[in-house]
Amino acid sequence: MRILVTGGAGFIGSHLIDRLMALDHDVICLDNFYTGSKRNVEHWLDHPRFKLIEHDIIESIELDVDRIYHLACPASPVHYQADPIKTIKTNVFGTLHMLGIAKRTGARLLMASTSEVYGDPDVHPQSEEYWGNVNCTGIRSNYDEGKRMAETLCFDYHRQHGVEIRVARIFNTYGDRMFENDGRVVSNFIVQSLQGIPLTVYGDGSQTRSFCFVSDLVEGLMRLMNGDYIGPVNLGNPGEYTILQLAQMIQGMVNPNAEIVFKPLPQDDPRRRRPDISKAKQYLNWEPTVQIEEGLTRAIAYFRSRVG
Repeated sequence: MRILVTGGAGFIGSHLIDRLMALDHDVICLDNFYTGSKRNVEHWLDHPRFKLIEHDIIESIELDVDRIYHLACPASPVHYQADPIKTIKTNVFGTLHMLGIAKRTGARLLMASTSEVYGDPDVHPQSEEYWGNVNCTGIRSNYDEGKRMAETLCFDYHRQHGVEIRVARIFNTYGDRMFENDGRVVSNFIVQSLQGIPLTVYGDGSQTRSFCFVSDLVEGLMRLMNGDYIGPVNLGNPGEYTILQLAQMIQGMVNPNAEIVFKPLPQDDPRRRRPDISKAKQYLNWEPTVQIEEGLTRAIAYFRSRVG
């Protein structure tokens, strides 16, 4: 197939492209390199079935494709809060442009949504039926509400125009090719440990997250795209850890002498986050296989090669 991956030079997108290329698809990578990097896909640049296009999906583009994995959007608070209006535009205008391509060409579109649509949840764990608890005027809303609007657009295009859609709600994902400075908790702790500086825990560290290794996440995305279930479907690892537990785990694996310091909790930071993956198991026959110790070992090795 001819497959378009928006945000394809990013952390998750580049791993997805590796899988798609290995399956002999023709792949177009679309990225504006805001948070993506050419080095993530440089091993494919001379391949006849691969094409890299530098483009911002806020602007329209005409392409003929069979499948669209729509992953383009900064996904960590550091980046999506740096230019919140651009984040909203990416989620709304970018998704409209991709749905326009899907409508015109008959392509199937998978939209990468997020667990952030659940906000600071009152229901735990979070199932797809939960409508969320989002502060629509807060500092995270450009991303939270942007993704909620992107989901709305997908379902309206599906109902009104018959566009084939798939919607994935992605929970915290980690692994190699994360950026050292992206502000996500796993990369923060690993880089701080490697550099011998204190590990920064916000609040008292009792807030929880669930961490899915990138290879598991990509497998889930591909099963969703290639199956019959529209979604939305949660893709994440149901293992739940406090942020302090994660800090101590990485501290023990990298630098047991590293200090842990506590700073004020950012506004609207969710207290608990864990996916109910019943639907992923039922409809995709998917669940994560990489345990956190193995995943962290692989991520630490990658960051050690990057930052020493």
